[in-house]
Amino acid sequence: MSELYVGTMPVDERNRFDTGALENYMRCHVENFRGPLGVEQFKGGQSNPTFLLSAGGVRYVLRKKPAGQLLASAHAVDREYRVITALRDTGVPVARSHCLCEDASIIGTPFYIMAHVQGRVLWDPTLPGMGQAERAAIYDDMNRVIAALHGIDVNGVGLADYGRSGNYLQRQLGRWSKQYLASQTEPIEAMNRLIDWLPARIPADQTTTLVHGDLRLDNLIFHPTEPRIVAVLDWELSTLGDPLVDFAYHMLTWYLTAQEFRGMAGVNLPELGIPLAEQYLRTYTRRTGRADIEPGLWNYHLVYNMFRLAAILQGIAKRVEDGTAANASARETGRKARPIAEIAWRHATSQLGAR
Repeated sequence: MSELYVGTMPVDERNRFDTGALENYMRCHVENFRGPLGVEQFKGGQSNPTFLLSAGGVRYVLRKKPAGQLLASAHAVDREYRVITALRDTGVPVARSHCLCEDASIIGTPFYIMAHVQGRVLWDPTLPGMGQAERAAIYDDMNRVIAALHGIDVNGVGLADYGRSGNYLQRQLGRWSKQYLASQTEPIEAMNRLIDWLPARIPADQTTTLVHGDLRLDNLIFHPTEPRIVAVLDWELSTLGDPLVDFAYHMLTWYLTAQEFRGMAGVNLPELGIPLAEQYLRTYTRRTGRADIEPGLWNYHLVYNMFRLAAILQGIAKRVEDGTAANASARETGRKARPIAEIAWRHATSQLGAR
């Protein structure tokens, strides 16, 4: 799996742009920039094409909107830039931002540039090749950083208007239902059932914090040798929202298998030194000062996040059909939408999910 995503490659045909125009732009907008400019494309990045820039012995990362017709509110590189800039001096590690360009005439679409962070991107949640103590430390640091993220004072970092307070799940259900329907390539019965089931069971109690929206293991950069996070990546889906929704998405790893979607369900976790789901959730609630979560409420959040994941995967499938997918493995990824939706519906109709 990881070899499909890790490292760089020459810029593919549909993502090529005028490197001379970009170099001229960087001379004016990136402090201490010195050319000439070299450009490679990261293999990863299903949504926003991402590039490694090299100039004057310094490395940068460029994230841009893909070309072509896009779904409304998707590929929000401006929001990514704003949030990593706001979090620069907080307890949440992010790459240093350099500049945002909303002028599509430079390289064809809006983009931003940030510092390149050296470290490890880990793809397999079972962390093969590591010892029990290192695995435990990595999971503890993930838990710590997510708790810190959900504790950010949004007023203090200038993000009080980064999203709306209240009714987060209602708005998210509306958004992802609409985006799923706009990106359908074939009917998925389980998705239609979930579109009816989820709004009828929205929990009354919702908290509002800064949320990332895509807290997967592979959206984190770990120190090259130490079990600690040095940067949280891919803030495209970040907003103000319910932290429990955000954390439940992160914890889908415990409930899905590797074949279903990069998960570790069915693995002997204590043998590896990885906390069980109940332990990991309890550590998070302790760190955030939240009361224990009732099982039916937790199951609802898992079902919602499986639905949302299926909608995201369906969007990838649609981009494959339209020829705008950024990643070579996008076709295989997009095909996972249906089975994830069917797993979500089974969770929804299980005894635990009956509400």
